[in-house]
Amino acid sequence: MPWTHHSHSGQFCGHAANTLEEIVQAAIKKRMSVLCLTEHIGRHRQDFYPEEEDHHDEASLAKLYDDFYVEARRLQTAYEASIAIFVGFESEWIRPESLSIVRDLLAKYEVDIWVGSVHHVHTLPIDYDHTLYYKARDIAGSDESLFANYFDDQFQMLQALQPPLVGHFDLIRLKSDDPDRSFRTWPKVWEKVMRNLQYVADYGGVLELNSSSLRKGMKAAYPQVGICEAFRMAGGRFTLSDDSHGTQQVGLNYDKTLTCVEAAGISHLVHLVTTEQGDGDLTGKLPHVRWKAVSVAELKEHPFWTAPS
Repeated sequence: MPWTHHSHSGQFCGHAANTLEEIVQAAIKKRMSVLCLTEHIGRHRQDFYPEEEDHHDEASLAKLYDDFYVEARRLQTAYEASIAIFVGFESEWIRPESLSIVRDLLAKYEVDIWVGSVHHVHTLPIDYDHTLYYKARDIAGSDESLFANYFDDQFQMLQALQPPLVGHFDLIRLKSDDPDRSFRTWPKVWEKVMRNLQYVADYGGVLELNSSSLRKGMKAAYPQVGICEAFRMAGGRFTLSDDSHGTQQVGLNYDKTLTCVEAAGISHLVHLVTTEQGDGDLTGKLPHVRWKAVSVAELKEHPFWTAPS
């Protein structure tokens, strides 16, 4: 039963490992029932990551997603008897032009799901390494100001796109000097957090409980327990994601993530299904898929938790 709604492969992502098919096979081995394949989208040339320098232009990087989409749909059909696969992408929000890239991709492909994420502040990737995080902080003036800038950028993304799934809501804390610090200690930042959470809850978006922070040394999944509590109280819904970048990370640290779920008082999680199976919708943006709610108590009874690693 456990699911992941956010994943990557080394075949189509320069900082990941393994083929896309190997990711699918790893999810099946872990007895997952839902796997969302959400590769990164193209970006403008000035925003390429170091590992993407072999892509000489924007068209070359964009073609990588085109190739991914074809392979992902092939795997969706090939493995439909073993696992429900959904195909989409993880978006970027770097500069005003980012909006056109996302909209063009949504117009080009009929995706099943997509993740709205922010990885950059002041056009710098704040999750790539400490050097770039500190450079962005120097521009902002302090950690507190940089966090505030991040949530303002995120709010712009939310307003412009209303993504059905919001990725690693508080990613900004990853490279900070105190990544487990409570956001409540900065009232102005917390106010922006609450604004964003309420907006997502109001349009019906879902927050992912992203376990990747745990493999990177943090004490809790994205988002922090306090943020999860606030979103729950706002009527928001949650799902599970591993944000895996290779087979070894598929379903990794879900046991610790479940501890965060229970600490936040979350009683139900949702996962993606086809229209015929679901009990909700994605605000009309993706009419062929829906969210289905499952109680945490039922989830804990699934064989996933005793599956071989």
